[in-house]
Amino acid sequence: MTDTPIPWTDLSPTPDLGLVVLDMDGTLLRPDGTVPPGFWDLLPVMQDRGIVVVPASGRQHATLRGMFGGHGVRTYLAENGTVVVHDDEVVATSPLSGTTVQQCISAVRGTDRRLGLVVCTPEVAYVENTEQEFLDEAAKYYRSLEQVDDLTAVDDPVVKVAVFCFGSAEDAAPDLFTGEDAPAAEVARTDAVVISGANWIDIMRADANKGAALRDLQETLDVSRADTAVFGDYLNDLEMIGEGDLSFAMANAHPGITAAANYTAPANTEDGVVQVLRRLLGV
Repeated sequence: MTDTPIPWTDLSPTPDLGLVVLDMDGTLLRPDGTVPPGFWDLLPVMQDRGIVVVPASGRQHATLRGMFGGHGVRTYLAENGTVVVHDDEVVATSPLSGTTVQQCISAVRGTDRRLGLVVCTPEVAYVENTEQEFLDEAAKYYRSLEQVDDLTAVDDPVVKVAVFCFGSAEDAAPDLFTGEDAPAAEVARTDAVVISGANWIDIMRADANKGAALRDLQETLDVSRADTAVFGDYLNDLEMIGEGDLSFAMANAHPGITAAANYTAPANTEDGVVQVLRRLLGV
């Protein structure tokens, strides 16, 4: 990390680049949730050079696979790193305790705030809220989504609990988890409570995040942090940003990400990832 991020325009092509790790929403994806067309032109260039391209997102593995699997991408850090997929095989998961899951469900059910809850297993996400606005929002991130009558009855290993806030997630987090008198304050003491977007709070195991998953992947692939490019915009990218020397905060990033990154990149509205990758690849 530098005191002040360096503009991406100061970079030269990077011939030893081995790993490109990409957050999705607010980073690679345009505001409408689509992949910039220019990325599809660069992906085969990277693949031909042996560069491993890794979507790293709070999104579900099934969702990421649906977006990128048809283009030869086989490695993913899904569910904020709690599900790691390499060569199309789930190689690691980080399940929460049953106690934590039940505490999250109780806190959301007991509040007056308007919220939706997603209980995430490695392959399926479960919801019990029937509000269409919530279901439409959840469907953006969870392609494999099932509605159940009672979330407490889900008996598969749970890797993440995601709370959708119809208002501000930063405002809701203290009421639910991080405030001294919050109903699920114990969760914040034992697990990670992360603001992962303007309207989302993610609860994961304390040792599970995109950064920890990326470190394991670097070891598996024998790629150094010096040869790793990482792009992110929000607080669930913080640990990941610290694992690559070529770390980029989007121009639209949360101030905490900008402070942690070594370089800045243009905003996702300007296809910033594509612009920077062209510079790194020299094309």
